[in-house]
Amino acid sequence: MLPLFDLSLQFNGYPIQEAKAELQKITAFTISEKERFIESKKKEIVAFHLNNNPFYQELVGTKSFNNWTELPILNKQNLQKPLTERLSNGFSIKNVYVNKTSGSSGDPFVFARDKFSHALFWASTAFRFGWYGVDLNTSYQARFYGIPMDFMGYQKERIKDFLGKRFRLPIFDLSDPVLEKFLRHFKTKKFDYINGYTSSIVLFAKFLQQKNIILIDVCPSLKACMVTSEMLFEEDKKLLEKQLGIPIINEYGASELDIIAFQNPEGEWQVNAETLFVEILDENGTVLPYGKKGRIVITSLFNKAHPFIRYDIGDIGILDKKSTVHKPILKQLIGRTNDVAILPSGKKAPGLTFYYITKSIIEDDGNVKEFTIKQTTIDTFIIKYVSDIVLSQPQIKKIEEAITLYLEPNLKFSFIQKDTLKRNKRGKLKQFKSMV
Repeated sequence: MLPLFDLSLQFNGYPIQEAKAELQKITAFTISEKERFIESKKKEIVAFHLNNNPFYQELVGTKSFNNWTELPILNKQNLQKPLTERLSNGFSIKNVYVNKTSGSSGDPFVFARDKFSHALFWASTAFRFGWYGVDLNTSYQARFYGIPMDFMGYQKERIKDFLGKRFRLPIFDLSDPVLEKFLRHFKTKKFDYINGYTSSIVLFAKFLQQKNIILIDVCPSLKACMVTSEMLFEEDKKLLEKQLGIPIINEYGASELDIIAFQNPEGEWQVNAETLFVEILDENGTVLPYGKKGRIVITSLFNKAHPFIRYDIGDIGILDKKSTVHKPILKQLIGRTNDVAILPSGKKAPGLTFYYITKSIIEDDGNVKEFTIKQTTIDTFIIKYVSDIVLSQPQIKKIEEAITLYLEPNLKFSFIQKDTLKRNKRGKLKQFKSMV
């Protein structure tokens, strides 16, 4: 079979074979070789941008540096200027890969990768998917994603799906009749794996649970399910494993960077130390030791078109104490830095705290399919939920008691039943939002 995916990348000027060879070389390094490689790539990428990128020169304020930790932290607000003002010398819109972030953090922007760096992005993805017997050239993907609704954007995505051996299941409408159609596709097509947004696949699994169907029974060709872009809760993972009947692999990535962490076959959330360098920093920008919670800051080691050096991605996480430079392990991804609720007492609580508490109570009977939480004022929250039956007063009281116990008393909640929840234009579900 022709490797259509690789050929399409090569045809568009992305040197995928060279990128695969580079990645193979990196993954074959000994521990000490890998550590030396990372240190040399860090110095090399900074030196390149200090000499060739006026935007980065201005940010740093000097053309040389002595200490890595003295380099400024790049944030998304820094990047909200025209892309042409951020590209390195020798690069233009015509000779780079250009895309935009989803804006799920509230700060969308357009970014670029040079052609080798973009090929390396796909080589890195292919390498990790390969841990589970998935080949991007030959394996057939069931894709739970959004799709552009304008004519050109729609056609472009469909062509990319064809070349990438993907069958797209658009997730803007996830009502039961639509999920029934999804199920029919699994009954008639030989999918090798599932890939897509966590919340959508979880909703499909709940639909399967209601119908008492295990997906592998109707689609025995399935090998694995990769969930991405949204938090995967432990209870949801158990549900997916049970209803899909295949390994559930947790992916954490960013469109502007690469896969950041990918669950390896040993069940660890292994950080990408081949194309990225990941640090955990405190609020003052100090590097934290393994095991401590802080801001996730990432350096793209290969992207020469656009600097992503000590880039604060907007997430909070913990690197496991057993991490090494050669093999970092992400112990926990806690959420986004902007998803924090400030309470009347002055206490700051990650929005996911509400989500965990509420989820553990209202999902016991399987009635509530999805919900979101919005903080409208310092003491007021709106919980919108999709369910067959309206929440009862005892259920609401139980949620309020749990929130008082875990957070603080006298917070006000209103519960609104909806037929569907609004997703962003890419199909992501923003689970907590603070207007304060």
